[in-house]
Amino acid sequence: MLGYLNNKQIEHVLQSLIIGRIGCHADDRTYVVPVTYAYDGKYIYGHTKEGLKISMMRKNPMVCFEVDVMENMSNWRSVIAWGKFEELKSPEQRKEGLKILMNAVMPLMTGETTISHPMSDSHQKTIEAMKGVVYRIELTNKTGRYEKT
Repeated sequence: MLGYLNNKQIEHVLQSLIIGRIGCHADDRTYVVPVTYAYDGKYIYGHTKEGLKISMMRKNPMVCFEVDVMENMSNWRSVIAWGKFEELKSPEQRKEGLKILMNAVMPLMTGETTISHPMSDSHQKTIEAMKGVVYRIELTNKTGRYEKT
C-alpha cells in the first residue's frame, strides 16, 4: 500500500535519522549530496568544509532536503522538504549549531577516534575550535510518502 506520511510521521523520520541529502541549484547546475545532519523541529543543522555545496547554497539559498528509510523495495518511508540555507557565522551561532549536531551524532560514534557521549568541557573547547562552515536550513515545506506491505 502506498500512502502519505502525516506531520507526526514526517517529524519522526526527520528526527530519527542523521544522514540526509541536500539538493541545491546555482549557475544552471543542480547538485545533490549526502550530509550528516541534526534536526531540532525547525532547522536542519550541518557542518562541512568549503566546497561546491556551500558555494552553490551561498549563491542560491533555496534548497531541497531528502531523507529515507528503506527496509526493502516494498517497505520504505521518504521525506522531502524545502527550505532556506543560512550560514552560521557568529561564534555563538556556530557553537550552538555544532552543539545540536554533535548531540545528535555522538551517541552513534563508537570508534577509537571518535568523541564519547556525553559532552565534557574538553568537548566544548573542541567545538569552539572546529573549522569549516556551520549552517542550518529552515524547513518551510515538508511532504512524506511510504509503501508498506
